[in-house]
Amino acid sequence: MDNKTNEELLLLIRQAAAGDKSALETVILSVQDLVFNLSLRMLGTFPDAEDASQEILLKIITHLSSFRGESSFSTWVFRIALNHLKNYQKHMFAKFPLSFEFYGDDILNGKIDDVPDLTQDVEKSILAEELKLSCTNVMLQCLDAESRCIFILGTMFRVDSRIAGDILGITPETYRQRLSRIRKKMAEFLGEYCGEYGCGKCHCINRVNYAIQNHRISPDKLDFTGAAPAAYQTMVEVKQAMEAVDDLSEEFSFCKTYQSPEALKTFIKKFLDSTTISVIQNA
Repeated sequence: MDNKTNEELLLLIRQAAAGDKSALETVILSVQDLVFNLSLRMLGTFPDAEDASQEILLKIITHLSSFRGESSFSTWVFRIALNHLKNYQKHMFAKFPLSFEFYGDDILNGKIDDVPDLTQDVEKSILAEELKLSCTNVMLQCLDAESRCIFILGTMFRVDSRIAGDILGITPETYRQRLSRIRKKMAEFLGEYCGEYGCGKCHCINRVNYAIQNHRISPDKLDFTGAAPAAYQTMVEVKQAMEAVDDLSEEFSFCKTYQSPEALKTFIKKFLDSTTISVIQNA
């Protein structure tokens, strides 16, 4: 958090919990990108991630006084966020679950040549990049929620196994073993089907109109290519010499991080401006 020492951070959190609105805003704004990116990977779409992030950040606000500094603040935030997201049922893919079998069948048998031009004069290369980022993000929905958590912590946030195990309630060894298996499963699927990251027949540029027709991307709402990248240092507080559990670290370059949408930032600021600070003290 802006290179603050543990003592400075604990003081700031205590001030926030005691009623200092400025300190509270600093604390919450410092973790909103982490929460949003975790939500995006867990849920698959920007709108669902934004809604869930609002709920998680409000939960952090109302439970802030319970933080005792026994773990790092970001580890505490991860635990709250993942517990919320693992049981989150209001997102699109809770109603329409995916599988690797469905994804593979669609790549092999989708009628991509039978679709008219739906690009609305948007450059096709831009739409192809949007599809690539969206597809690889949505592909995570083929994993069960626990496996998704493990993959995201280990591949996107590169969390040390001791910390990840603590967050997930499993041993570091179990976490490393499961992370390696999940990453290999993802890499094998990409290698077999994806022409962008492997040797498969699927190339995003050829599937743009098919994706638009099936509401997977929209030319007038480019969430992934339109989002600003997050500063890397905001995402690595929990990184502590991540072990080399396998040789797949370069296979998942699509795991980019994004700044929180302006609407989420505005929501938090409006909430902090409108609420009494007793919402924390009386939680």
